[in-house]
Amino acid sequence: MTIENQYFPQSVPHPSETLVEKLEEMGMGPKEFALRTGKPEKTIIALLKGESSITPDMAVQFENVTKISARFWMNHQRGYDEYIVREKRKNVILEAKPWAKKFPLEEMIKKGWLPKSNSIQEKTIELLSFFGFSSHTAWEEYYFNQQLKVVFSISLAQTKDPFSISAWLRKGELQAAELEAKDYSEKKLKEILPQIKSIMANQSDNFFNQLKNLCLKAGVKVVITPSISKAPINGSARWINDTPLIQLTGNYKRNELFWFSFFHEIGHLLLHGKKDIFLENLDYSDKDLEKEEEANVFATKCLLDSKFTKNPKRKIGILEPMGKVHFKKKFAITEEDFS
Repeated sequence: MTIENQYFPQSVPHPSETLVEKLEEMGMGPKEFALRTGKPEKTIIALLKGESSITPDMAVQFENVTKISARFWMNHQRGYDEYIVREKRKNVILEAKPWAKKFPLEEMIKKGWLPKSNSIQEKTIELLSFFGFSSHTAWEEYYFNQQLKVVFSISLAQTKDPFSISAWLRKGELQAAELEAKDYSEKKLKEILPQIKSIMANQSDNFFNQLKNLCLKAGVKVVITPSISKAPINGSARWINDTPLIQLTGNYKRNELFWFSFFHEIGHLLLHGKKDIFLENLDYSDKDLEKEEEANVFATKCLLDSKFTKNPKRKIGILEPMGKVHFKKKFAITEEDFS
């Protein structure tokens, strides 16, 4: 994610300095230069004072008079403009430092989410790059003010630690971007549920790769994102454009909890459409408790016998109970199982 091997000079002079030197060398004043280039004298004077810029049209006119190529003048102006913008950028980074300090930066670096950095300024730059935002105010508009509801339809402003939560969610998005899935098919997703049950029951050493690849065939991306401090999320279900993403953590005290979380998210995808984002084990203002209960019932149906799941008040109508699961492995699933 980091752009490397770039050199940015400490200072870049305005092209007017070069033009002043050239006119002195030619023994030509502003008035004559304006006449020869066909530009208003006030325009040339403003340029020589560094108060205006050389346009492409001016660069071509200057070429004939100064015998210096138009490309030189345009590159000179472009380099100066970039320098000015990068100087302004330093202020943006400075203003973002208090924001960056609210994230678990050292933990993110340790997990490899951010590159190693020495100064808070470098960490701030890398953090903005990680999220893909130009400023911390843009981050706030996205995660707090819901300015792009098509992609992120809830506000994290009322959660206990929106900074850690947003980092965990963003890491999942980056992981998902590396996967190639077929077009989503609800029918296909329902068809592969018995195969998923088989993977769950046997749980071989590479069970997660089997699960991930099977879901990709139905157009569903599934990723495991290591848990991070102050982001107590079991899982998340959301749509990125037209592709559903299930994001889970890698720490579960019992295998059944991992699989329950997985089927809970599948339930959200099959029952609740594309508009919502669901964050499990987390309280937030937009949380729909009824939909959470429906996803719980769906997951329970996938894991247990029908006698444990009868609920006359709810008619899910997605699939019949799949029979009680007997796990071959009784130990807990940890992050090492997915490394």
